[in-house]
Amino acid sequence: MINKVILLGNVGADPEVHVFESGNKIVRIRLATTERIYNPTTTTWNDHTEWHHVIIGQRNANFAEMYIKKGSQVYVEGKIRRREWGEQDDKRYSYEIRADEIRLLGGRRNDSSEMRSESPVQSQSSEQPSAQQQQQQQQQQLLQQLQQLLLPLRQAPQARRRPQPAHPVPTASKSAT
Repeated sequence: MINKVILLGNVGADPEVHVFESGNKIVRIRLATTERIYNPTTTTWNDHTEWHHVIIGQRNANFAEMYIKKGSQVYVEGKIRRREWGEQDDKRYSYEIRADEIRLLGGRRNDSSEMRSESPVQSQSSEQPSAQQQQQQQQQQLLQQLQQLLLPLRQAPQARRRPQPAHPVPTASKSAT
C-alpha cells in the first residue's frame, strides 16, 4: 500500500513552532492549494481552494522555522494521517499531512525589498520587468522545479513492474495420442 501526498501551495500564516520538553521540535503550517474548475453551464472558471494542515518534524523543523513565512510557496511531500481526540461517545477526527520533504519554491512579495536572498526564485535581469513578466518568469521557473521534483515519480512505475519469473512457468499442452 502507498500513502503519499504531494502538495504545491501557498502558506496561509506564519508557521507555529512547538518545542517539547525533550528538545524535539515540530512546525505546523496551513497550506492552501487552489485549482481552477470550469463550469460549462455558466462558461466561467471558478477557483476552489483547499486548506491543508502540514506537520513538519524535527528533521526539517529548523529550516521551516527560519525560512518559511506567510505567503511562501512550498512543495511538500509526505503522508496523510488521521488524528482523533475526544471521549468515546464524542470522537472527533482531523486529517493532517506529515511532511517527509519540504522545499521552498518562492513566494508572494509585498514589495521588492522583501525578496529573500535564500529564495531560489529571483529576477535575473538588472532592468525592472513588468509585474506580468515577473509572474510569467516565476511561473516558468516553478514549473521547471516541479518537473525536476516529479521526474523520479514518473520513473517509479517502471521500477515497480512485476518481475518476470526466472524460469518459464509450465503450461498445460495437449498431447496427441
